[in-house]
Amino acid sequence: MRVFVKLYANLVRHVAGTKPGVPFEMDVPEGTTLGELAICLRIPPEEVRIAFVGGRVQPELWVLAPADEIGIFPSIGGG
Repeated sequence: MRVFVKLYANLVRHVAGTKPGVPFEMDVPEGTTLGELAICLRIPPEEVRIAFVGGRVQPELWVLAPADEIGIFPSIGGG
């Protein structure tokens, strides 16, 4: 099934050719969770701070649906 993913900040370094906040399409098997999506993207789990599906924060075990729009954000430090 096809989903649409936006990576933010330094997470783009894990997927060649992506830019922060610019969506890209991805095919994943039915039943894929947010956590499994991060693994498919080769993003270490400790780098994912928060993920949105359809504009709402969802847990790592959230099961994706066809055409979902996903935003993945890293932990960002600052002072």
